[in-house]
Amino acid sequence: MELEFFLPMIPPTVTHQDKGLRTWQKEGKARAVLYDSPQLTQARAKLHAHLAPHRPQKPMQGAVRLVVKWCFPTGKSHKNGSYKTTRPDTDNLQKALKDVMTQLHYWKDDAQVASEICEKFWADVPGIYIHAQELEQG
Repeated sequence: MELEFFLPMIPPTVTHQDKGLRTWQKEGKARAVLYDSPQLTQARAKLHAHLAPHRPQKPMQGAVRLVVKWCFPTGKSHKNGSYKTTRPDTDNLQKALKDVMTQLHYWKDDAQVASEICEKFWADVPGIYIHAQELEQG
């Protein structure tokens, strides 16, 4: 199985690292829990809405190669097609994306992603290009 599509959108810049911390005391001991910030919840919802129409009829099996190109709006000081070398980091962008793709059953577990290419660009047409394919097992 192979999927290839472009999500025309301004990519979310809030990443998996944007968590909140809630602390309290119980029986004299400090407790803490991490939770998704409202901005992260909103970013996940945006990804979910854009990815849902492209989900496969059944999850990918075995090893998967995932190619993602994050295309951020150029603005005045960036050239179309040039690499984006500022935050957010690619690994943090990918985490939220793969979590949502797992939730939508693109695969059973994002651990199946055995090959991954992720790039960030400045682009006149913002969005996220995604190419996912099952890899043959040798």
